[in-house]
This record gives sequence, C-alpha cells and structure tokens, in this order.
Amino acid sequence: MSTSAMTAIHQRLSALTPTERRIAKHVLADPQSVVDNSITQLAVACDTSVASIARFTQSLGFSGYPELRRALATELDRTASDRERFQVSESDVSRHDDAITTVRKIAFAEASAIERTARQIDIDELERCVTAVRGARRIDIYGAASSGLAAQDLEQKLHRAGLVAQARTDLHLALTGAALLDERDVAIAISHSGRTLEIVQSAEVAQRAGAKTIAITNNPRSPLARCARSCS
Repeated sequence: MSTSAMTAIHQRLSALTPTERRIAKHVLADPQSVVDNSITQLAVACDTSVASIARFTQSLGFSGYPELRRALATELDRTASDRERFQVSESDVSRHDDAITTVRKIAFAEASAIERTARQIDIDELERCVTAVRGARRIDIYGAASSGLAAQDLEQKLHRAGLVAQARTDLHLALTGAALLDERDVAIAISHSGRTLEIVQSAEVAQRAGAKTIAITNNPRSPLARCARSCS
C-alpha cells in the first residue's frame, strides 16, 4: 500500500471500533513496540485478543501483522534518517529551543509532511483532477475555518494560472453557489476530517447540479471522499 502505516492509522481513527481505536492509540504512542513485539505481545499490551489485532491490521489495509511491522520499521528508519539529516532529536518545538533548533524542527516537520503526502498521491487521479480544473468554465472552492484559508489560497493560485475560481467560505453562499453549477464546472471541497456537514452538503449539491466534484481531505473513507468518488 502507498499510504504509510502511521498515516493510515490517523486517517482511519474515527472509523475504527472502540477496541481497534485503543490499539491504534497504543501504536501511535509507541510504534517501536509493534516492530519489537509479536502479535501476542501486542495483544497483551493493549489488553485485547490476537484476533482483534489481526482485524485492526486488516482495517488499515494490510494483509496481516507481519506487513504492518515491516511498514512501521521502514517508516521509523526513514524518520530517524530525516531527523539526522535535519539535526533534530525530536519533532515537537519546545519553548526551551533556541532559534536554530526551532528552524530545524519546523523544516523537518514540513519536509516530512510533504514527503508523506507525495507518497500517497494517486497520479492517475491527480491528472484527472488537473484535466477537469483546466477545462472548467468556473471553479467553486468550499472550505470552513482553517480549510477556508486553504480555499482562499487555492483561489489565488488558480487566478494566477488564469482560471476563474471563487473560494466560498460563507457556507450559506457555498450552498447557493453550488446549486448554480453545471457539467461545465468543477467544485473543490476542502475538509481535513471530511465530515464537516456544510462542506459535504455543498459538494453534494454541486454534484447533483452536474459539476465534477473534487475532495481534498485527510480521510479517504469520509462522507466527503465518498461523495467525490461517486462523482467520478
């Protein structure tokens, strides 16, 4: 699978069962313990059964526990290498850090985030989105709160590319605007969780109006992601 193990856990956390969520939190807190321990040892540490661990790994998209261990080992090795490259021992910025350490930690965090994102991208889907955006008569972009800032930034970048785009951060106006789209247009909905009700509703209205709908979200199993997939 292209998605890293830690990213897969973060993305699916809200959709996991209570038992699987307890396992996920243990793995996120101490991924090295998965690499070092057998499935039986992890089950004991999480106060659950071996079968629950197996279901958890399959929920993430892995064939089994050995594949999860290998993926985490690879990811931890890569992170250690990146920390060495940026000369940081940990990624969190502390109020005790001096200026150079703060800069290095921010650089490490940003570079790691970009690399994780790049490894997850489905290039064929990306090209389909680019083709749709380039050929659109009009592009509506929906986002709220921090996602609204991302929508406004995307609007500005699309304007610089010569495309007609509008960021709609007022969610009532987003719904109104979405209803006016048609098959010549593209709607881009931004939500980290993929569950912001008004954003999902705007995407659904745009889809029903005939517009091509693109979702930008961290959760591939969210209502927003499902809406965009049903449009493809």
